[in-house]
Amino acid sequence: MHEESVDTLLAATLNIRNLADRWDERLPLLLADMAALQPDLIALQEVVYPLQQDRLLGAAGEGRYEAFRAWAGRPEYGNAVLVKAPLEGSDADRLELGAARSAGRVRVVLPGGARLIFVAVHLHHLTPDVELRAAQVDALLAWLDASPAHDAMVVGGDFNAYPGEPACDRMRAAGFVSALAAANGEDPAVTWPSGLRAEAMDTDGDPGCLDYLWVRGAATVEEARVVFDRPAVGDPTLYPSDHVGLAARLRIG
Repeated sequence: MHEESVDTLLAATLNIRNLADRWDERLPLLLADMAALQPDLIALQEVVYPLQQDRLLGAAGEGRYEAFRAWAGRPEYGNAVLVKAPLEGSDADRLELGAARSAGRVRVVLPGGARLIFVAVHLHHLTPDVELRAAQVDALLAWLDASPAHDAMVVGGDFNAYPGEPACDRMRAAGFVSALAAANGEDPAVTWPSGLRAEAMDTDGDPGCLDYLWVRGAATVEEARVVFDRPAVGDPTLYPSDHVGLAARLRIG
């Protein structure tokens, strides 16, 4: 370890559901919740880059955010990591996972000196394809093991995998802990669907926990909760996304 002190930060993840399912109506809810939350690091999935969706969220509140993108399937779409100033991201890299999925990572040196790898990932979505997701996690873990020197690692994203699936078992076997489970004794019962209703919304699979913040190394979970989970005033069918988000207060070092 190289830190002079212990750092505390707020990490988050959210699948923003691209531009589908009432995007114009959902955007104000996303901006309001992002402005209130102001995480130090957030992993976003299903970002449409030409719409600047990641940068719009980064501009929602007082904080200044730099966006690091990792396209998936096509160059205008994929994951993004937002890093809040005065933190700075470096060593950005992208992993191709196949099936139009990817992961992106950045390295952040915290004020106390601890080195953190922060990752955004989105796995294959078809419910029966558990082995494909497991293979994607195997590739992810091998890539993470080759990351630049670090003291702790946080992986945030939409795994499209229930807690008992092989994809999650592989994360735990590799030393990762679910932040929500660590803080609360179990993962959230449901992170998808959120309660959003739209004409063409995805209905494949049973409601359940599909989203995670995984931590490994010199990282202690102080508290963790569901975020981006409030419906619009006067419309209980309108939510920021079809997924809810997750946030965790972490001590690094």
